[in-house]
Amino acid sequence: MSKHTLSVLVENKPGVLARIAGLFSRRGFNIESLAVGPTEHPEVSRMTIVVNVDVSPLEQVTKQLNKLIEVIKIVELDGPASISRELMLVKVKADPQTRGAVLDAVQLFRAKVVDVSPDAITIQATGNADKLGDFLRVLEPFGIRELVQSGMVAIGRGSRSISERTLRPVPVAVPAP
Repeated sequence: MSKHTLSVLVENKPGVLARIAGLFSRRGFNIESLAVGPTEHPEVSRMTIVVNVDVSPLEQVTKQLNKLIEVIKIVELDGPASISRELMLVKVKADPQTRGAVLDAVQLFRAKVVDVSPDAITIQATGNADKLGDFLRVLEPFGIRELVQSGMVAIGRGSRSISERTLRPVPVAVPAP
């Protein structure tokens, strides 16, 4: 089995997420990561779905997804031809003796401190799964109090867009003279 990242453009309507997730569930596939959000078109959402399956079953699911009325387009994003990121918020123990070392780790990984209390620091980090995993391993000795991580979002490299031929252009408001 191998990891596959699907970028799926869907109509921005209630129930679409449940229908698509249910399709994977009925096939017995575990979705490793799922992120959904609006696109440059308010009536369209983009789902980034990461699954660990063989190619043949993935093709079957993709064909079934294409049959759903709300699905506009599906593209598989492969590693070198795409950019992917995840967001992580992590609360770390940081007493006066360890605070400096925690802040050094934050700088090393180009993360950002978003909250400070007398005995903890909350950090925001973005990057690929490997970078975030490495960051967590560095923070573990200090004591991780709480952790939340988003699903992966991904986009193809270069100037082409998966929605450029599928959807009409986004209207640009021109200010009145």
